[in-house]
Amino acid sequence: MNESTLDPNPTASTETTSHGGGHSESSPPSSQENQELAAALAKAADNYDRLLRMTADFDNYKKRAAREREDVRRATYESLLSRLIPVLDNFEMALTAAEQPQANVDTIRSGVSMILQQLRGAFADAGLEEVNALGQRFDPAIHEAVSQQESDDVDEGKVVHQLRKGYRLRDRLLRPASVVVAKKRETSRTVPVEG
Repeated sequence: MNESTLDPNPTASTETTSHGGGHSESSPPSSQENQELAAALAKAADNYDRLLRMTADFDNYKKRAAREREDVRRATYESLLSRLIPVLDNFEMALTAAEQPQANVDTIRSGVSMILQQLRGAFADAGLEEVNALGQRFDPAIHEAVSQQESDDVDEGKVVHQLRKGYRLRDRLLRPASVVVAKKRETSRTVPVEG
């Protein structure tokens, strides 16, 4: 068969139609274009692999960080509780001693006072501090005023009574101190009587 019989317009097949690729529709891509395409595909595959690895690494990091936080929390609880267990033991011994027929109030009071000091020491070791408000100027950031009291002895705005202690853990307030704040005594007015 003759090529001219197969293609009625033989010049049309040799014309190049550009579609941004720089080659004709009917001609295959050049070896340089094949190399560029292969390089782009390899780079895309490499980037995808890197993305998968980074995603897996980040997921592992999140899991590891969560485990470490839980380990720190557990260690903190264990440390505090190991300090409190002897206090619990001493409370139980004090109750047992109080049930004895020869127990007297002074001995029990002394024992409970020692247990209180032991408990305060355990809390102090954990970073708990009392907020001492008595005689201090009222500070709404660490005090909770429940009432006011007229006073000639204490300056206005200062704490006259502390009803409940406040506590902070290092620099974070856990509970404000409940206080009574001094105010000036109101002077009674005498109205002159006309007459």
